[in-house]
Amino acid sequence: MKPVKTSNQWRTEGRVALQALHAPRASRILARLLIILIGLAAILLVVTPWQQNIPGTGRVIAYNPEDRPQNVQAPIDGRIVQWHVVEGTMVKKGDPLVDLTDNDPSIMQRLNEERDSLVRTITETERRMRAIEDRVGGLRSTQSTGVSAADLRVRMARERVAAADQALSAAKAAKVTADLNLERQQALEKKGLTSTRFVELAQLEAAQRVAEVDRAVAALNAARHEQSSLDQERLRTDADGDTRIDEAWASHASAASDLAKARADLTRLDGRVARQSTQKVAAPVDGTVWRVVARQNGEFLKAGATLVVIVPTTTRTVVELFLNGNDVPMVSAGRTVRLQFEGWPALQFSGWPSVAVGTFGGRVMLVDATDDGMGKFRVLVEPDPNDEPWPSAQYLRQGVRANGWVLLDIVSLGYELWRQFNGFPPVVALEDPGADKSSDGNVIKVKGAK
Repeated sequence: MKPVKTSNQWRTEGRVALQALHAPRASRILARLLIILIGLAAILLVVTPWQQNIPGTGRVIAYNPEDRPQNVQAPIDGRIVQWHVVEGTMVKKGDPLVDLTDNDPSIMQRLNEERDSLVRTITETERRMRAIEDRVGGLRSTQSTGVSAADLRVRMARERVAAADQALSAAKAAKVTADLNLERQQALEKKGLTSTRFVELAQLEAAQRVAEVDRAVAALNAARHEQSSLDQERLRTDADGDTRIDEAWASHASAASDLAKARADLTRLDGRVARQSTQKVAAPVDGTVWRVVARQNGEFLKAGATLVVIVPTTTRTVVELFLNGNDVPMVSAGRTVRLQFEGWPALQFSGWPSVAVGTFGGRVMLVDATDDGMGKFRVLVEPDPNDEPWPSAQYLRQGVRANGWVLLDIVSLGYELWRQFNGFPPVVALEDPGADKSSDGNVIKVKGAK
């Protein structure tokens, strides 16, 4: 038979059981520490500043397009005789790169002969043009002389017409006198005051005067016809002179066309001669030989084929960064950029650029108007004059990769984490910056926008 427990025993066992249900002291301390850490983290998220940024990757390039890698091309068709450089050779502008030769060893002789022929053609054409010009001068003189002689003959004909007109007037006056004398003699004969002979003489004289009038009329008509003929002769002489002059000028124009064609052929030929004579290809700029493309083993080259690629020496380099299209609207010229170059030791804190080590300052100078075909937009970054200078050319060769962060506004760390979790852009405007403002004249922006 089991013993019966007293009330005190039951109370003692209850206290022991309750004490067994309490958490250990270490657990309670850990819980308090976690609560304190969570509170501190919340405070830090609210008060800790964070520099918003837009990341991008790119490379170092020369700002001046003439300082970017250039292809040196063959000026003529031919073969390579000798190289004067190898890959990595530093060259100055005008230094020889390669010697070329044409496949035809007599090409220069034939080109010179063809040029001499064109020069003779030009000389003869110029002489022919001068002869035509002299001929035109002679034709003008002959025309002037012929027209002057024709004018003189016309003037003489006019004087003969005037003389014939005066002779006709005199003949008519003489006829009138003879008619009056005939009438008077006939009247006197009827009265018996004169003889028949005087009447007959008066009739004869009257007939003669009629004949003289007819001759005068005929002479006047002949003089007038002669004047008309001489007028036409004068016009024909002038027209013939103009025709000959026009023919001469037509010949002159044809000679001028031949001369222009010959000169154009000579210019093209001189270009060929210059290209053929330029068989020693020189460096167009100061720089470094990057690639030797052509080979010196009898390979035939066409004019325009690439011989060598030169990387020019440049004193102004920039960085081209490619940014996501979602971030480009927030980037504008003048924005500050932090850059990390490949091959240069760096420790980057994108949100706290002030504590970053080994990064360099830049400034946005250009944002492309269109993408690269894959949704990326190019941004050119130049050195920031108010920041530490970029590394030397030994480290910043053209093509060196670079990481960049376009710096925006300073916000709290908590807001930045919330933005990242939700995939929002760094700055969001509820209205298009280019659109009209709202009725109260304000544009509403979320936190983080300027």
